[in-house]
Amino acid sequence: MPPLQNAILVTGGAGFIGGCLVRQWISEDQEVNIINLDRLTYAGNLDSLASVMGCPRHRHVLGDIRDGKLVAGLLREFQPKAVVHLAAESHVDRSIDGPGAFVQTNVVGTFELLEACRQYWMQLTAKSREQFRFLHVSTDEVFGSLGPAGCFSENTPYAPNSPYSASKAASDHFVRAYYHTYGMPTLVTNCSNNYGPYQFPEKLIPLMITNAVAGKQLPVYGKGLNVRDWLYVDDHCRALRQALANGKPGEMYNIGGGCERTNIEIVRMICQHVDKLYPSLPHRPCHDLITHVNDRPGHDLRYAIDCSKIRRELGWQPQQNLESGLALTVRWYLENRDWIERVSSGKYRGERLGLASTASANFL
Repeated sequence: MPPLQNAILVTGGAGFIGGCLVRQWISEDQEVNIINLDRLTYAGNLDSLASVMGCPRHRHVLGDIRDGKLVAGLLREFQPKAVVHLAAESHVDRSIDGPGAFVQTNVVGTFELLEACRQYWMQLTAKSREQFRFLHVSTDEVFGSLGPAGCFSENTPYAPNSPYSASKAASDHFVRAYYHTYGMPTLVTNCSNNYGPYQFPEKLIPLMITNAVAGKQLPVYGKGLNVRDWLYVDDHCRALRQALANGKPGEMYNIGGGCERTNIEIVRMICQHVDKLYPSLPHRPCHDLITHVNDRPGHDLRYAIDCSKIRRELGWQPQQNLESGLALTVRWYLENRDWIERVSSGKYRGERLGLASTASANFL
């Protein structure tokens, strides 16, 4: 089979952010061909890619980024001009219960992917080597916790506080090292909390939406005063495409929505939207379902992103504010209950995660 023209290898393209990126790219760029490598773990689901599964410009490959031979074979076969690396274990609570999987996927997997890409990149022509890009998608959680003021910038020292953020910090450092040691043209993006359609229902916003409709408790960690900056997933994916197209190799770019809210504020906003869209719910008002539970061990107080660099240098800015993005998100979940049922058919049943016994004894 001849190599695809304008091919991009996307890892984790059946996950929440990866799936959005694939759908958006295929829809908006008629020239791009995407090779989507995804292991289809609990959070990866081809239902999220239904709109592109029949498209000849999208090919899903079932596989693991830790499989160096598989990755090398895909690189030889399709000869991509870029790799966008989103495959990761991403849920903090799961990392507390089982940190080993996070080390294997986020650290070992990123290393294996980098090494396969380096070997491929070294064999390219001089022009193709210069044009090649490896974009690593990371999180603001690598920076640790902020006080009541200030924002994370690209120069903020790393201070991860959970097994998840520690594993992502390690992978960020490997990507940086491959640029400085080998000259491979890499970029790193660090984003704030994403939300939007197709997010796995263990995350805060979809969990609260589905529980509110079902009349279940809305569990809020501690007093609900932890602050996050919320970024609509479509806006994030446009930023990733901007970074890939125009970012400078070796650079980091922070991506944030500029929408800081406490967790309790987010839950109350969701309740208002559900009450409005479902006025016949017998358990209205939904805010009566809010239940404060013991806090997560090592729960960072506040994240906030200074994304002035990507705005200034690459011309990106979010199209949704929190009010408009959350309204779109709540409506999508209410209109796609069948999708929720299908993706929830595995091990996750909406239960509380992240209550490792030793951590609970020390922190609760």
